[in-house]
Amino acid sequence: MSKQKDKERINEKRRARFKELQKKIGIFFTNEKLLIQAFTHSSYVNEHRRRPHEDNERLEFLGDAVLELTVSQYLFKKFPHMSEGELTKLRAAIVCEPSLVKFANALSFGELVLLGKGEELTGGRTRPALLADVFEAFIGALYLDQGMDAVMQFLGQTIFPKIDEGAFSHVMDFKSQLQELVQRDGIGVLEYSILEEKGPAHNKEFVSRVSLNGQELGIGVGKSKKEAEQHAAQMALQKLKTVEKE
Repeated sequence: MSKQKDKERINEKRRARFKELQKKIGIFFTNEKLLIQAFTHSSYVNEHRRRPHEDNERLEFLGDAVLELTVSQYLFKKFPHMSEGELTKLRAAIVCEPSLVKFANALSFGELVLLGKGEELTGGRTRPALLADVFEAFIGALYLDQGMDAVMQFLGQTIFPKIDEGAFSHVMDFKSQLQELVQRDGIGVLEYSILEEKGPAHNKEFVSRVSLNGQELGIGVGKSKKEAEQHAAQMALQKLKTVEKE
């Protein structure tokens, strides 16, 4: 009897945690079984054969495709002057395992995963591949439950702001994009200059300015001259695109 009570208590606690997650992201599943399946690892299924459970592997397969499509669509619209090669490189940096792990950890996904005892004991809850798979499975479950709009809403909270903040700027060549835009429209000559170097030698910070025909277009800060110039070019691109829309 006590074992049964323990199980009920664990299940109740688990349901509460899944409710909390839905509240946190502001999206509530119609079919909560899909949500729970997204967090069910194959090791848990193998240990609970008497009560049939489905693991998250098929949802992960679907989520991987949905994530690629939604991120591709966002990048396609956000960076109209970016080449196919650059878009591919940027998307790869966003949907790679290390990035997905960061997104999963930001939402404490690891705490919700249903694991077998062996996997639990060997640190499965924090294993990068497992967390990345869970994030993709969650995307797959959300897509099945509520469609593409809900997925875009979720990514609008988790991934898209990171793109907007420049979290993946290390793989983006903003200087080339800016040069391409300026040459395409024939609007003048770009010039980069370092305005300031500050901080100790081991932790330098550079401030760069990019000008078009002598007029300031953007200011950027970075740990190297190159990084500062990239951030200045990023600001200049945003400025020119805003002007284009007006």
